[in-house]
Amino acid sequence: MEEQKQVWISKRAELAARGGHPWIYGTEIEEAEPGIEPGVIVRVLTKKGKFVGSGFYNPHSKITVRLISTNANDHFDRAFWKRRAAYAVDYRLQVMRPGDRDCCRLVFGEADQMPGLTVDRFGDVLSVQILSLGMERRKQEVLDSLIEVLRERGLPVSCVYERNDVKIRTLEGMTEGKGFYKSELLDPAEEKTLVEITENGIRYEVDVEHGQKTGFFLDQKFNRLAAAGIARGRHVLDCFTHTGAFALNAARGGAASVTALDISAEAVAMTAHNAEMNGLPVEAVQADVFDYLTELDRTKDHRYDYIILDPPAFTKSSETRRAAFRGYKEINYRAMKILPRGGYLATCSCSHFMSEELFVKMVKEAAHDAGVTLRQIEFRQQAPDHPIVMTVPETYYLKFFLFQVV
Repeated sequence: MEEQKQVWISKRAELAARGGHPWIYGTEIEEAEPGIEPGVIVRVLTKKGKFVGSGFYNPHSKITVRLISTNANDHFDRAFWKRRAAYAVDYRLQVMRPGDRDCCRLVFGEADQMPGLTVDRFGDVLSVQILSLGMERRKQEVLDSLIEVLRERGLPVSCVYERNDVKIRTLEGMTEGKGFYKSELLDPAEEKTLVEITENGIRYEVDVEHGQKTGFFLDQKFNRLAAAGIARGRHVLDCFTHTGAFALNAARGGAASVTALDISAEAVAMTAHNAEMNGLPVEAVQADVFDYLTELDRTKDHRYDYIILDPPAFTKSSETRRAAFRGYKEINYRAMKILPRGGYLATCSCSHFMSEELFVKMVKEAAHDAGVTLRQIEFRQQAPDHPIVMTVPETYYLKFFLFQVV
């Protein structure tokens, strides 16, 4: 077991940590013992020497300490990480319906007190992303513990695929890459990158090697059901369709017609494949969403009476929030202009930096400029396998609204 060195933090950082936030920035560290190796676990103390917590230390990162425990008696051995894995898995088994457990998020970083670790389950395949150096250094004991916990609860694991092909790793001093995780608990003969899942009764082929992020977006699972619930008899336009999930749910919900739109040829091909696999009538179209909506507005084409907007995160930092606001407002404004009276709009943002308050402000401004009134049907957030920790606002990122244009 590694010896823990110590760092001393400012009063501001102490207050944040005592309030339940796990991040300590480099500017908030007032003193650190010399020779602390990046990625080790350090003890965090106040200026008066009182214990605050223990966390991953990385001087190369803006977030220099990521707290993993506030218990001074914790020992960070294999048993510790197996307990953490068990907490995460058992929570999903409790809050997710039996039919939803085969495709769900098992570990959601800070929300599960495992900073920098994301684990999604697609059948018997785990797709993993590690974004903190401290977690990378403990990868073997953490992932092996997770595999053991899943198997003990009757959930099979054939292989684990690492999706560490993201630039943010370089900010932590790690290299990018992807490939199968190797462990004595896994048989190389069972390795696979394509796996079929069923979500909301719809089958998808998930490519954990080439798909976006970990291969499939699981956080909209129940929002797709809500969107499908008002699709019957409607002519639906699903914008930024990715794998076609909202479009397929709408088709299964009895939509009169469904068009799925994406600028990516790969996304359009995957949507068409998924529609064919399920026998659902979805037209997949490759086009720029902004241009497509603008043209519909210009020509006064009101063929769609239900539009779904599920864009990628337009902002991943506070610096680009203003530009993102304009982008969100533009697509919502265009959609509202196109929709007839009595039409429906599903709109969302998956960016933490586009707060709920800011997103609502954007929707109101877009509605005002489009000259329409919106009647709210429902407001939703991310699925419960992506839990929101009330003291960690960064864990709350997905906002989803259903409106009627009146």
